[in-house]
Amino acid sequence: MLNVLAVPAFEDNYLWLIHDGRHAAAVDPGDADPILAALDAHKLSLTAILLTHHHADHVGGVPALLKRFNVPVYGPRDEPIPAVTEKLTEGDTLSLSEPGLSLSVINVPGHTRGHIAYFAREQGWLFCGDTLFAGGCGRLFEGTPEQMVGSLEKLANLPDATQVYCAHEYTLSNLRFAHEVEPGNTALSQRIETEKAKRARGEPTVPSSIGLEKMTNPFLRYREPGIMDRLTSLGKLSQREPISSFAALRQWKNSYR
Repeated sequence: MLNVLAVPAFEDNYLWLIHDGRHAAAVDPGDADPILAALDAHKLSLTAILLTHHHADHVGGVPALLKRFNVPVYGPRDEPIPAVTEKLTEGDTLSLSEPGLSLSVINVPGHTRGHIAYFAREQGWLFCGDTLFAGGCGRLFEGTPEQMVGSLEKLANLPDATQVYCAHEYTLSNLRFAHEVEPGNTALSQRIETEKAKRARGEPTVPSSIGLEKMTNPFLRYREPGIMDRLTSLGKLSQREPISSFAALRQWKNSYR
């Protein structure tokens, strides 16, 4: 039986350990110390490291982990990450005998040029780094709106029940913005109350699901006429077409507080 363990790090990161009770694969271990502490606490042995992109809060812990564990490091083919020993791109399938996991690789450029995501079809788990967030999406540091739209469409086409293991606890901030964009969305209003209650109990708001994101995440709903109307009324959209709508949303979110 495989499980996913959330390992909080820094101010708002989630590092992930996929494990079978004995062996674990670490996803985006930006800090080694919390990973080592979680491995010790749960009596797990690290067998692999999976990276989605090159940012320091996702790869920073790798050198220290490799001093303790001689394991393969999987990561994007199109990004310069020195520690990566197995370079991956879309269409590749990663099979880990321990902890017994098969993952499909999806290219999701936008946040960075070579960002990838990992999809465990059998379990219905998506590890998407900083591409899709609960209620939002990553900033476009290296990619274009067109690239991010294409990446998010790939993820939105996964089964609705797919669990979205993103890398940050940004949910309440993202949903406040989403409500500004789409104040009449009843599903969104209900989600805000649900996620507030989770945080009040000290619980993470992730994973979410693809189905929930499609109902409430403006970066998957940018084609909705109501969202285009809202952007137009605020003077943020002059051309009513999908890429322009997405780009206007992302630009607005960049400065939203």
